[in-house]
Amino acid sequence: MNITFRWYGRGNDSVTLEQIRQIPGVKGIVWALHQKPVGDVWEKEEILEEVEYIRSHGFHADVVESVNVHESIKLGNEDRDRYIENYKETIRNLGEAGVKVICYNFMPIFDWTRTALYEPLEDGSTALYFDKEKIESLDPEELVSTVASASDLTLPGWEPEKMARIKELFEAYREIDEDKLWEHLAYFLEEILPVAEQAGIRMAIHPDDPPWSIFGLPRIMTGGESWKKLREISDSPSNGITFCTGSMGANPDNDMVELAKDYLAHSPFSHVRNVRIFENGSFIESSHLTSDGSVDINGVIRQFADQDYEGYVRPDHGRHIWGEECRPGYGLYDRALGIMYLLGLWDAYTSGKGEKASW
Repeated sequence: MNITFRWYGRGNDSVTLEQIRQIPGVKGIVWALHQKPVGDVWEKEEILEEVEYIRSHGFHADVVESVNVHESIKLGNEDRDRYIENYKETIRNLGEAGVKVICYNFMPIFDWTRTALYEPLEDGSTALYFDKEKIESLDPEELVSTVASASDLTLPGWEPEKMARIKELFEAYREIDEDKLWEHLAYFLEEILPVAEQAGIRMAIHPDDPPWSIFGLPRIMTGGESWKKLREISDSPSNGITFCTGSMGANPDNDMVELAKDYLAHSPFSHVRNVRIFENGSFIESSHLTSDGSVDINGVIRQFADQDYEGYVRPDHGRHIWGEECRPGYGLYDRALGIMYLLGLWDAYTSGKGEKASW
């Protein structure tokens, strides 16, 4: 288990690499060129500048999250081949810089979706919250306005240039159902996977967040059957998943321990976090502690240990605690606490196997 920490770059993150170095067990930084417009080629020089800066602080830069997929590719329109060629060139350039994993998603228009970014918890902290009843009556433009005003920092998946086209994009997706979206994903993968294999990179698709349709948009990465269908498109070693306990686990029908048993071998990259699910289907992000949420984090890490998981792992969204002012879900303190919990479980289970824990 290779512990990593997501970082949004110089001038775009309240957390510094110097602070991350003080968290025990962190080996690598999960990064991206967040200033790049979606669909543009990531040039070699700008990649190397970021990679070298990360490495100068004693971390590896093996994982990129994310190289976002242009809406033209998801829509399958006449511009998609141009954007796929750009994506291929970015894969090649990242491979030359030593990147091993690219996380991406195939969610139409919206990336992760929440109705409140600082919802109070009983202990006085705040966290990301999804109100299922509210989302069913909310206008998408109102949601965009809420998220856009929540932070001065960039929010990946909510790029201003895309949000400015929200009405146009919704109109474009009127003819796209789940079957069509699967067709477009298969087309994309058939084009990029040979390039990824040559570059020594494993692609890791992220689950939809939340794992069900919102605003009538199709969503296809929603459970174990989705991952099975993904592997049926191609059994390439570069066709992998991001095992995200919080996104997939927001649906109580998804047993993350059982899914770990079946699919962890296809996951070069994992996000581990907890969510507390309410009876009406709403959920709030809790601490990583198993008893604080609805996901069996304890059982998940036991699977990691039982399978001698060597992939990259990062704590996912954390609460906002101790008065920290930070990007929603991405403060320093609670994610650091999350790492220590995950490492404690890993240490206990690997030591129980008669082995010295390896972080």
